[in-house]
Amino acid sequence: MPTFFEALADLMAAETPLVTVTVVDTAGSVPQDRGAKMIVTREGLKFGTVGGGKVETKAIAEAQKMLNGEVTESTRFAQWNLAKDVGMTCGGIVKLFFESHNIRRWHIAIFGAGHVANALINMLVHFDCAITCIDPREEWLSKLPQSPKLTAIQTSDMPSIVKTLPDDAFVILMSMGHTTDKPVLIEILRSRKFPYLGVIGSDAKANILRRDIAEAGLPEEAQRAFHCPIGVDIGTNHPYEIAVSVIAQLIQTRDALRGA
Repeated sequence: MPTFFEALADLMAAETPLVTVTVVDTAGSVPQDRGAKMIVTREGLKFGTVGGGKVETKAIAEAQKMLNGEVTESTRFAQWNLAKDVGMTCGGIVKLFFESHNIRRWHIAIFGAGHVANALINMLVHFDCAITCIDPREEWLSKLPQSPKLTAIQTSDMPSIVKTLPDDAFVILMSMGHTTDKPVLIEILRSRKFPYLGVIGSDAKANILRRDIAEAGLPEEAQRAFHCPIGVDIGTNHPYEIAVSVIAQLIQTRDALRGA
């Protein structure tokens, strides 16, 4: 059986969102001594124990609030009177330390798995981010790098994925061309608002997309709600140079939102 730290290392290597819970202080009659630890994932208790029964059930529930975003702090303490706060017969006091990992990550969604997307993803897997790539072509998805940071989705109905993306996702459209980028863009502008939305292409393509948006009956401000062309103004049309310019723009936007 692995140790606590071996189990934690495996989950961290797999980029699994988790919360560690540690008993840091006790008084009176309690089910576990100081130093007891457990790991909680979105599926529930993954490893260890802080005492079992009601106190552990309550601790798991508190950890999952952190995992689900109901509690925004990445670390917190909780001190419970086991009789009053937990409903146990023993009247001791336990103090727990909760620490979350791999939760509020930088989400980047890329529609398309072609040459530029491949170059972009090959670079992004070295960043602290979670990447989703959507494309109908299995043969292109199979060329993407293998990484726990990457989720590849094969579907011919790419607009249907829009509703599944997290609200804080940075979204980039670089699929097979205008005919496949357009329906995804229209769906996003109709139903979602992301902190970054970009479509690969030229100024001419941007003008065509703005015409499409107007014809779709969307408000005029929707025509200004996306970047096209994307990336900062550097480099050539080589896929990796485009990728560098796009990542630079993503970082600029991210840091501006964070107030850096």
